[in-house]
Amino acid sequence: MRTLWSLVALVALLLVPPAAAQNADGGGDRLTGPDYARSPVTAPNGMAATSQPLASQIAVDVLQKGGSAVDAAIAANAALGLMEPTGNGLGGDLFAIVYDPETDSTYGLNASGRSPRGLSYDEMQQELGDRDQIPLLGHLSVSVPGTASGWGKLHERFGSLSLEQDLRPAIRYARDGFPLSQVIAYYWQGNVESFRENDDLIPTDNWKETYLIEGENGELRAPEEGEMFRNPDLANTLETIAENGTETFYEGEIARSIADYAERTGGYLQMEDFRQHEANWVDPVSVDYRGVEVYELPPNGQGIAALQMLQILEGYDLEAMGHNSTDYLHVQAEAKKLVFEDRARFYADMDFADVPVQELVSEEYAAERREQIEMDEVLSAPEAGSPRTTTSDASLSPEMRKRLDEGDTIYLTVADSTGMMVSLIQSNYAGMGSGLVPDGLGFMLQDRGALFTMEEDHPNVYAPGKRPFHTIIPAFATKDGEPFLSFGVMGGGMQPQGHVQVLSNIVDFGLNVQAAGDAARYRHYGSSSPTGDDMEGRGTLRVESGVPDNVVNALRGRGHAMDVGAGGYGGYQAIMWDPEEGVYWGGTEMRKDGYVVGY
Repeated sequence: MRTLWSLVALVALLLVPPAAAQNADGGGDRLTGPDYARSPVTAPNGMAATSQPLASQIAVDVLQKGGSAVDAAIAANAALGLMEPTGNGLGGDLFAIVYDPETDSTYGLNASGRSPRGLSYDEMQQELGDRDQIPLLGHLSVSVPGTASGWGKLHERFGSLSLEQDLRPAIRYARDGFPLSQVIAYYWQGNVESFRENDDLIPTDNWKETYLIEGENGELRAPEEGEMFRNPDLANTLETIAENGTETFYEGEIARSIADYAERTGGYLQMEDFRQHEANWVDPVSVDYRGVEVYELPPNGQGIAALQMLQILEGYDLEAMGHNSTDYLHVQAEAKKLVFEDRARFYADMDFADVPVQELVSEEYAAERREQIEMDEVLSAPEAGSPRTTTSDASLSPEMRKRLDEGDTIYLTVADSTGMMVSLIQSNYAGMGSGLVPDGLGFMLQDRGALFTMEEDHPNVYAPGKRPFHTIIPAFATKDGEPFLSFGVMGGGMQPQGHVQVLSNIVDFGLNVQAAGDAARYRHYGSSSPTGDDMEGRGTLRVESGVPDNVVNALRGRGHAMDVGAGGYGGYQAIMWDPEEGVYWGGTEMRKDGYVVGY
């Protein structure tokens, strides 16, 4: 019998595709542009970039039928819940930033769910017994799914078509079937292996009936790349939402089905949790990075970590250092370490914790933090800063720290002919989620509640009716008063690091929107976290093989613990707007099954 942390290790392995998939020998040569990147997609009327080709096509079809960028984003997200359940679905949460040309404004949406109101801290502690962390599988990690409420808020404010029209393509594919794409099939197999090996933590076999198919010998197995997959239960659920609105998820038959399933199998979500759930419009937070205004959402997510890093890095001439040079990677990693200590100490649900957002992203505070970086030394276990007095304590169990490096996610972005742009991210957290599929609904409940800590007096400590710390973050940028870039990078703790890298690639080094995502990346592991222990030592700076060997050796000589390999660098999508030509430029993720479609 494998332990829970064997599951953690297995989930982590899911997120690391084979090295050969990223560094195949014998590739061709390009006549123009970087050898490592295909051409960006350009189009004058509308565009969609998602992590699955069929979902991108669905989004553009909706645009061509008169739908807004929001309609297309909902349609693509619904399709991805079917086609990429390894990273998202109706059982998960959603965040979005919408640029509205009519008001020339950006709007943030937090559609993340809250913990069960009927499960107190003491009761949670009693349920955990000798464990000091909330398990990934089973009912303890389940919070209210927020995705449907996000669709409802977005559609009510910015939709042009009916919700039924938005959901129709996903319903059709759920009934008729679709062929699995390559990377998703790889993750699907890994999730199934993890569920099988930890079957004792999952109270029913509903997940098998929903996500497995019958093999030649009659045994149930994961579908493979290119095989057709159908999910008629999900089709029925989406039809119910299409006919009755997203309210039915929280007040009607879907909520009742989830609550009944929880009651029957020892869970904690009740109808009252669904009735009291609401997605919230929030004001994005922004900083200016070399003339580009970069927008992220405030906590309970980690978006402002990217803004903090950018504020620190603006004090360096990255262009003069050179792309992926020794100095460049050194200051990037050191800035990340400093910011992630603040992330561990301060970030949490702002209805429960006093998070000093504006102080954290200020230039003055960045200058204070920047003073700790030395070019010839490596920071070891730096402390959080003091933007103002706090009583919180981020000291937690070391095992929990691993969780922020695991989840899987989808990110998509859509732009329409009016100039509206949507940056949307959605996730079930660790792989497919908790292992719990409510009877007859065709989707798995998320395990996002595993990101609470049980450390008392911590801002992110578990409490009933509270949103857990979130890793998923959409981003947006403007330039010279015009919309500039709608973008995101998936992958747990990679996300702020990825946002900073692709922005620097574009702003500092002039890479196009596709090359900015395909360029070799770094990822630093080992920092403190809102759910982990304090950082010990220097952590590990992991880079892709595109970083030159002499740079890797120089970083080792400077004191960095280095690792070179594939996997763990997230997945990227972006749409850039060129106001002079009136053209959208799109880039997607070569590390995933991503695809850009425009018209």
